[in-house]
Amino acid sequence: MKLNELHPNEGSVATRKRVGRGAGSGLGKTSGKGHKGQNARSGGGVRPGFEGGQLPLFRRLSKRGFNNYKFRTVYATVNVEDLNRFDDGSTVTIENLKEVGLIKKELDGIKVLGNGELKKKLTVKANKFSESAKSKIEANGGKIEVI
Repeated sequence: MKLNELHPNEGSVATRKRVGRGAGSGLGKTSGKGHKGQNARSGGGVRPGFEGGQLPLFRRLSKRGFNNYKFRTVYATVNVEDLNRFDDGSTVTIENLKEVGLIKKELDGIKVLGNGELKKKLTVKANKFSESAKSKIEANGGKIEVI
């Protein structure tokens, strides 16, 4: 195969719609937008959820329940298998995790999750641990310290 023989798969590349041109495109004159009206104007159209002035569904539905999204706690997560890059017998802190590049930001704290296998004895300092992470760290003779 040579460079001049390369071509895209059949049907994967569609020709561009040339709107507003005559000569058989079928999209001349009003460019498929009909005559006048809001949708024919530049920048025209309505926002998502607009129902022509009728009270929209999202405003008709009752407001119930409580949402704590704005004040939620977000943890930076690290899996147990990622801790294998530290030396045997070392202490893993937030600073160490940042240096190695396992986390970018501390957010509201660090949570260690139990995905994968841990092959080293480590002392891990974090804000939270999943049950499986606790058991895997302690099974190797390591320690857990909740900050």
